[in-house]
Amino acid sequence: MNAARKAESVWSYPRPPALVSDDRLVRVEFAGQVIAETRRAHRVLETSHPPTFYIPRDDVRIDLMQRASGRSVCEWKGAAEYWSIIVGDRRAERAAWSYPDPTPAFAAIAGDMAFYASRVDACYVGGERVTAQEGDFYGGWITAEVTGPFKGATGTAGW
Repeated sequence: MNAARKAESVWSYPRPPALVSDDRLVRVEFAGQVIAETRRAHRVLETSHPPTFYIPRDDVRIDLMQRASGRSVCEWKGAAEYWSIIVGDRRAERAAWSYPDPTPAFAAIAGDMAFYASRVDACYVGGERVTAQEGDFYGGWITAEVTGPFKGATGTAGW
């Protein structure tokens, strides 16, 4: 079991963001299935945001994923594509995203998938269930180790 981690203020995270490897068990669940599970995640740490966890594609149930419409562009990571999850008759639209060809600084997450905690049934980091970042735009995962306030909620766009 990992030792307790020191609390991190999201206001101490850098801009541009940092990419940090994380060997804790990271798991995503939806419709009674483990959609993704790894000890090889990367966290993206950006000022005012809870971390976003990227899971290697090899550790994602790609058979349950379907490319979704739309794209977005991050000034740091590049162009993102979106993915929906389909399990039986349940569907989570645009529940995940990935960067197929990220900028050189984020090459380590090429093709890896990040999940919106608010669009799946549960996400865990090191056994702790995460809380979704408010606003559902950034997709950060809040755990006991991170402190805010967090960007994303109504009224925080100008931060």
